[in-house]
Amino acid sequence: MSRIAKNPIKISKEIECSFKEGIFSAKGKLGQMQISVNSNYKINIDENEIKVIPIGEINNDPNWGTTRSIIANIINGVSNGFTKTLELNGTGYRASVSGSKLKLELGYSHDIYFDIPNDVKIECPKQNIIKLTSFNKEKLGAAAAKIRSYRKPEPFKGKGIKYSDEYIYRKEGKKK
Repeated sequence: MSRIAKNPIKISKEIECSFKEGIFSAKGKLGQMQISVNSNYKINIDENEIKVIPIGEINNDPNWGTTRSIIANIINGVSNGFTKTLELNGTGYRASVSGSKLKLELGYSHDIYFDIPNDVKIECPKQNIIKLTSFNKEKLGAAAAKIRSYRKPEPFKGKGIKYSDEYIYRKEGKKK
């Protein structure tokens, strides 16, 4: 039995939700999202809460809790949104946004240009900080992971791109 899936999802009045023919959609102040729900589940939408209910005997199905979490992320995304912050550590490492591209200078012989996805907004308040915001948690995480993959932080000096809340375990260098 899933403990997460039994909990209802609270919604506010400004969010419009609907469930028709296996497709759940939510519309809020930040945008609109929809997802196709497995046919083993139905979604009950009341005035201020949503419940994911299995059809038949599916008490041990792990997708029940996953479906509930995805719907909760959609509700949270269209109402509040999500943010991730990346930090660039290293001499000469800098980032800037120009149009629909993010320009990264990461110590390579060439600059890296990253195409910004449609649902993600990127801004650089400082040269070494990249702030990503979106209402779609999946696209936000994928964009942040792709940017981080260009220069992952290394354990000796800590140079590279890291999440702002990430701790880099430092190793001791060679001794003489």
